[in-house]
Parts: sequence; C-alpha cells; structure tokens
Amino acid sequence: MKGYHDKKKGFGITYDDIYLVNGARTPFGKLCGTLGAISPTDLGIFATKAALEKSGVEGADIDQVMYANIGQSSVDTYFLPRHIGLYSGIPETIPAVLLQRICGSGFETIIAGAEQIALGKAQTALCGGTENMTLSPTAAFGNRMGYQLGKPGFVDMLWEALNDTAAVPMGCTAENVAKQYGITREDADRFAQQSIERYLAAKERGYFDEELLKMNSTVFEANGLNPRKVFLPKKICDFNTDENVRPADPEIMTKLSPVFTKDGVQTAANSSGIVDGAASVVVAHGDFVKSRGLKPLARVAVAATSALDPSVMGLGPVPAIRLLLEIAGLSLADIGLIEINEAFAAQFIGCERELGLNRDLCNVNGGAIALGHPLAATGVRLSLTISREMNARHVRYGIASACIGGGQGTAILFENVN
Repeated sequence: MKGYHDKKKGFGITYDDIYLVNGARTPFGKLCGTLGAISPTDLGIFATKAALEKSGVEGADIDQVMYANIGQSSVDTYFLPRHIGLYSGIPETIPAVLLQRICGSGFETIIAGAEQIALGKAQTALCGGTENMTLSPTAAFGNRMGYQLGKPGFVDMLWEALNDTAAVPMGCTAENVAKQYGITREDADRFAQQSIERYLAAKERGYFDEELLKMNSTVFEANGLNPRKVFLPKKICDFNTDENVRPADPEIMTKLSPVFTKDGVQTAANSSGIVDGAASVVVAHGDFVKSRGLKPLARVAVAATSALDPSVMGLGPVPAIRLLLEIAGLSLADIGLIEINEAFAAQFIGCERELGLNRDLCNVNGGAIALGHPLAATGVRLSLTISREMNARHVRYGIASACIGGGQGTAILFENVN
C-alpha cells in the first residue's frame, strides 16, 4: 500500500493484494414503488446476506463492516451499519462504521475497507451502501425551540438533497457543464436513449441475473435481538425488477420540458432516476482468498479522489480519473472498460469530451439514467457491475467513477485476475 496526496490534484492510494470477491444488490425500486416502505437498514441486510452467499464467505469470516447511507430515512438509521452487520450473521464482536461522501460513498466503503485490510486491521471487509429515497422525511429544523406563527419551517429533505446551498442546485451544475462543452438537448436525449437501450439489451440477455437478488417478505432475526419484519406489497414474490426503467421513446423525450433552467438540456428523461435500493460486496486480502479457495472478480488496484469548482461538480470524474491513471502509471488506452455514474446526461458527456473517452467502452450495460441512482449504493453497484463485465469481456483494467455533490470525484481502478 502506498498513499499519494497533492493539494491541487487530490489524493489516492495503491493496493498490492486486495480483492473484490463478489457481491449482490437489491433491485432498484422506483420512487414510491415496491420498496418504498422498506427501511434502508433492511435493504442493506437483504444485499449483505446475498453478497456473503454469492462470495462464498460466512458472516463469521468478516472482520470489518463499512456501510454508507446518505439520506437518513428511518428512525433507527443512526444504528444502520451495526444493525446490517448483526442481522446479516456477522458476529457481534465485529465493529461497524457509517461512511459518507455523498454520491461517492459506495466507493468510499470499498476504499476504506481495502485500507483497513492493507493496514493489517482486517483480512476481510463487508462494504456497501443503501438508500430509501422514497422515505426521505419532511423535516422542521429547530422546532424544539419553537417557530413563528404560521411558519413551522418544514422542508422536503429529498428536494434539499438536490441542492447545494454554497453554489447551485445539482441539476444546474449539469446545465453549466452543457454550456461549457456546447452540449445540446439532442445530445443529452440521445445519450439517455442509449443508456436505456443498453440496459434493456443487457437485461434481455440475463446479464443482471448474477448480481440481482430476489426479494420477498421476511423476518430478519439475530440471537438475542428483536426480529425485523419486512413486508413487500401484497402478492409480490421474488421481486427482482429495476422499476425505474422505462422505454426510450425519442418522440416523447423531446416533448418534455427542461427541469432546472428555462432553456436547459436536462429533463426527467435524461437525468438519473430517484430510486430505493442497496448493494454490498466482500473485499478481502489475497491470503484469505487463497486459504478459502475463492475466485474473486477483480483486484482493487488504485483509488483516487479529487475536488473542483462546485458549480461544475459533474466533471468530478475528470481529475479523479486523471490522478488515478497517473498513480497507476497507465494511460487511458490501457483501460478496457469505464463506468461513470450517469447523474445527468450532460454531466457524463462533459466528462466524455474532456477525457476523450470512447463511448463504446463506457457504461456498456446502461447506467443510472436507466436504472436509477440510490446515492449511497451507486458506487458499490458500479464496482460490482464493472468487475463482472471485465470478466465477461476478458478485459484487464477497468475504472469506475462518479461525480459528487459539492464538487468532488472518486475513481477506483480494478484489475481482472481471472
């Protein structure tokens, strides 16, 4: 392990013998959809139990729990990572921590887990993220101190999550990128259509079957703890459908009004979906992998995080990927696959143009415009998806990255070892 930091470029780290073993995710439920009433903790338990099973690792084998959640949307969210560990069969002696780097939080759990392993503080780490955006509360800050007559001061925390009070709302940052790179409405809609069509093609050939778990009403139990009862809507069994996906009809897309600015390019059809869901992976040291005869999906090779002007936060992957390549001693030509979270179509296109990316190698199975962006889970989902696709295509190197609200970007380099 070797760290790197530069006040202008960002910071990063290289790892020697650490692997993403395998993982799983819940289906991503549309806003107010099938998963709307399920707490983020329970979504995380679903994903974690499935990830352990998929990895061939017992809960008793986990040394650290690293979990992420951005919008606290249940009364017990303070205990979220601990409860996910306990109800997933991880021993009560194993600590758990909650991590938060907004849209990069899922990546952060993998980075932190790998660092714990590299430091000798663990051989294995359960890493993941969970989000129920439907349950995001309406809050009245300061109500304990009273409020003016007729002005209780309630705010919609889901809406506020799209804002950056220091700069401009998230959607407006995408519009800023569009202006900077001359991205048109047609460019944005065409990219969105491609994302959806790629997702549907991948689904048709069964690509997501290996990472999606099937959900049913259940009771999560742990020795000496209160049971957690989880209910899906009546008559729903083996739920495994990403509900946000809708057909890409260019005629309908062109009729939609811009959401963030009057003459903007971003609409509901070419922005990431607001969804509920969770994803988990197991990260482990090579010694553990060999001792258990496991076949990991990929090596966690290098990670980097950078920051930039909040008004163009969508370009965050640009400095992060550049720094990642510099640390790794690689060029973009060495990278066979790239996943960049599709927060907004213009945001992705801006990164594409600035880095000179080959779109044929990017988000080859669709992205968040199609299946949605459950904030804390996205980085884990991207990491799992790209690692699986690298194996399918026999690609050596792949990069997963995301922009981050407030003006940051994170990227991880994975190496195919199979």
